[in-house]
Amino acid sequence: MWSEVAAIYRASKKKRDINWFTEWVARPPASVVVYLLKDTRITPNQVTFGSAVLAAAACAMFVLLPGWLGGLLAALVFELSFVLDCADGQLARVRKLASPLGHLLDFLMDELKAMLLLGSVTVRLWRADGDPWLLAIGIGALFCLAAGISLTSFMRRPEYGAKQWTQDGQPAEVGGRRGPVGAVLSGLEWCARIVVHYPQYLWLCAALGRMDVYFWAYAAVNALYFAKSFAGIFFKLGRFAPAPVVNS
Repeated sequence: MWSEVAAIYRASKKKRDINWFTEWVARPPASVVVYLLKDTRITPNQVTFGSAVLAAAACAMFVLLPGWLGGLLAALVFELSFVLDCADGQLARVRKLASPLGHLLDFLMDELKAMLLLGSVTVRLWRADGDPWLLAIGIGALFCLAAGISLTSFMRRPEYGAKQWTQDGQPAEVGGRRGPVGAVLSGLEWCARIVVHYPQYLWLCAALGRMDVYFWAYAAVNALYFAKSFAGIFFKLGRFAPAPVVNS
C-alpha cells in the first residue's frame, strides 16, 4: 500500500508547488486520500466540494466553540480541509482529468473558504473582546479580500495578457526581479504568500491562542494586495490616450 501511495504522490504532485507546506505536509496525506478514492466513482469536483463543506464546518466551530481548545479543534479541521483541497487536483491528475474548469472551481471554492474563515475569526475575536472596531476592521478586510479576488480573476483573463492554463493550473507570476530592490520585493512577496495561502500557519496561531495574529496579518496583506493589483490595472489600462498628431 505505502509504495503505491508514494508512487501516487510522485505522479500527482505539481511540478512546482506554491510552498513547502503544501508539497511536504499536505500532499503526502492527500496521496493517501487519492489512493482510497482512485478506484471509486467519486470525482475530483466532489472532493473539492467536500473540502469546502469541511472548511465551513471549521468556520462554524471558530464562531461557536470558545476558548483555546475550541480554537485549536477548529483550526485542525480547517487544515484537514486543506488536505482534501490538495487531493482533488491530485486525483484529477492521476485520472488524467485535470482541466481549466476544474482549476477554476478549485479557485472559486478556495476564495469562498477564505472569506468565510476571515469572517468567522472576526466574529470570534469580537465575541472574546467586545471591541466594535474589530468588526469594522474585519468588514474592511473582507472588502479587500473580495476585491482582490475579483481583481485576480480579471488579471487571469487571456484578454489581459495572462499565461495559458497548464495541467498544474495557471502559472503564477512570482519573483523574477533583479537587483537588491527586486530581491527585497520578491522576499516580501514570498512572505505575503505564506500569510495568505490557505493559511498554512492557522494551526500554530490557534495552538498559541493568538488568532489575532492571523487576523491582523491576513487583513494587512489583503489590503496591500488590493492596492497593488488595482494600481497595476489602473496604470496599464487607465493611462491617457496618445496625443493626436497634428499635420501642419
